[in-house]
Amino acid sequence: MSKQRLQSIKHWLKENEAAFGFIQGKANLFYLTGLRSEPHERLIALFVFQEKEPFLVCPNMEKALVKQAGWDYPVIGYSDHENPWELISKYMSSFTLDGQNLAIEKEGLSVARFEQLQKLAPSLSFLNCEQALMELRLIKSAEEISILREAAQLADLGVEVGVHALQSGKTEMEVLALIEYELKKKGIAEMSFGTLVLSGEQSANPHGKPKMKVIEEGDFVLFDLGVVLDGYCSDITRTVVFGQPTEEQENIYSTVLNAQLETLSICQKGTILGDLDRKARSVITAAGYGDFFPHRIGHGLGAEVHELPSLNELNNDRLKVGMTFTIEPGIYIPNVGGVRIEDDVLITDTGFECLTKYPKELQIIKR
Repeated sequence: MSKQRLQSIKHWLKENEAAFGFIQGKANLFYLTGLRSEPHERLIALFVFQEKEPFLVCPNMEKALVKQAGWDYPVIGYSDHENPWELISKYMSSFTLDGQNLAIEKEGLSVARFEQLQKLAPSLSFLNCEQALMELRLIKSAEEISILREAAQLADLGVEVGVHALQSGKTEMEVLALIEYELKKKGIAEMSFGTLVLSGEQSANPHGKPKMKVIEEGDFVLFDLGVVLDGYCSDITRTVVFGQPTEEQENIYSTVLNAQLETLSICQKGTILGDLDRKARSVITAAGYGDFFPHRIGHGLGAEVHELPSLNELNNDRLKVGMTFTIEPGIYIPNVGGVRIEDDVLITDTGFECLTKYPKELQIIKR
């Protein structure tokens, strides 16, 4: 799989007259090499060329992980007292480079590393390869879909654990800890992002910060979580009411649910992505809550929890078979609370499949 992906990038380099590509983004490295690692300040990078074989640069302490990942091309390892750029320069000193550009990921490249690349190839101009890499990752293979489906099942489990943990007197952080503990018992070492358990007024912040706040009678409780499984991410949101809901809470919830269901109903190959956002927004606006839906309807999902496609109202691209993304309408009212319902969605030949399957009907939890 990695060799096919590398071949695609080699072809792109040739088409764009790029002598080589320098890839360091965590998800892109994983996609092209099979290695998913957190290097901190240390350099882990892939150098890929039009014709020559690629090589990886990594700390010596990571070389065993590189081998385990299945990488069978050259590796330049270095110790903490060594300057990896000197080793790279020496390794490439005999290379004749075909091309006028050097392909980089502009979004995530530090100035320090940019300057090192300038020294390495002073005659080359810089070209952004980020879009090409994201587009390469856009359509998922059968193997990727299988992993994403399993990751979604574990996200379902996380919500189930969280809902079952709700009890009078418990705090958001206590419930959060139970969710992650149970997932770790299933072998999950990494969450897709910081798990959210937000209650009451806290739930009105789409990306609020869980606290030692006691979950109280009448609170909305919003769960937003996902796991990383074999390098792929899941992402689910469910909202319940702890205690008896008010009429307003029920109305907010039913509006969000209707917006999600109506949006899912038009998820099929050929649909314009912007239409998904417009569909959800029209339902929420018609119910009088348009000012309280502040984000796009969803985002792509794969080796990163946020990747292409971006499901915003201005995106005129069309859905294709094999795309995976979220559909997540929400309403957030200050001093009242918020509701978001989010599923992971796969476009199929016949329509769509929800990979996350935890129930969406309003749950009223009384304990």
